[in-house]
Amino acid sequence: MYVPKKLFFTAGVGTHREKLTSFELALRDAKIACYNLVRVSSIFPPHCVEIEVDEGLKELEPGQIVHCVLSESATAEPNRLIAASVGVAIPRDPSKFGYLSEHHSYGQTAKASADYSEDLAAEMLATVLGVEFNPDSSWDEKREIWRIADVIYKTKEVTASAVGHKDGHWTTVVAASILLP
Repeated sequence: MYVPKKLFFTAGVGTHREKLTSFELALRDAKIACYNLVRVSSIFPPHCVEIEVDEGLKELEPGQIVHCVLSESATAEPNRLIAASVGVAIPRDPSKFGYLSEHHSYGQTAKASADYSEDLAAEMLATVLGVEFNPDSSWDEKREIWRIADVIYKTKEVTASAVGHKDGHWTTVVAASILLP
């Protein structure tokens, strides 16, 4: 049975006249282009710990199949704002699972995209842990309820944002959590 024990977060931006190449360049910027990425759903495994990007990269080999939660957004529209974010919510009890959430957007600032992905992960974790709250409440109101309930240990996000190339070349942004054995 394979359950990841470590993960790291990374993000990148790429621009090129070809869409696929802009995606490749975004993966290179994020330092994950040389791996065979397999997208998985959004569970932060029990007992998993976050490590730094450089530490995680030392555990990987080029060509390796690597599981990830990946968000991407691309545009060829000049001056179009794009963002890709992955948020995480980690439960206080490390034997329980948490949530990772991917969010990709157009016309949304990096901060708005980051806040959204982090909020989404926290909301998913809070609901599975039975914390009652109004989903239409502000992030600050929900955060206070979750703080009082004392079931969420940590939330965070990683985000990449860019503005579409002025000459209409493809611009791609990626954000990822890379899961390791």
